[in-house]
Amino acid sequence: MADDLAKGITREGEGFEKKSWNILGQVYFPKATCESTFAFETNSEPGQFVPVHVHPTQDEFILVQEGALDLKLDGEWVRAEAGDLVRMPRGIPHGYFNKSDKPARALFWVSPARKLEALFTKLDRMEDPDEVVKVSAEHEVDFLPPEAND
Repeated sequence: MADDLAKGITREGEGFEKKSWNILGQVYFPKATCESTFAFETNSEPGQFVPVHVHPTQDEFILVQEGALDLKLDGEWVRAEAGDLVRMPRGIPHGYFNKSDKPARALFWVSPARKLEALFTKLDRMEDPDEVVKVSAEHEVDFLPPEAND
């Protein structure tokens, strides 16, 4: 991760420096990275989700670009649709779920960047959910028990 933001354009369907990650079946593309922020695109097929978790050191945002995402945000269920911006202050439990019958695409970003890009690099193609939880905790992302997703 660079300290300063690189100028330029990251094209649709591509990641910055041609990177992408497959994290438990979802495809992520980094869009921009520097010390102050990390932006990435997610592509979620129907039924895919990221369980409820907390970023204790980062604020996070989601701009839904296509489809809809159901979110468990601080214990409440909400729905964000194309064009909606979700704000998740640091320390607030949240998870997102594609409960629809259509794919969803969203731009996420966190501030500051901290260890999230390094986490995604480690999680790429990892298949064991328990290992994902363990490695995530080492990178400042803390998953809540499964019942938090109900």
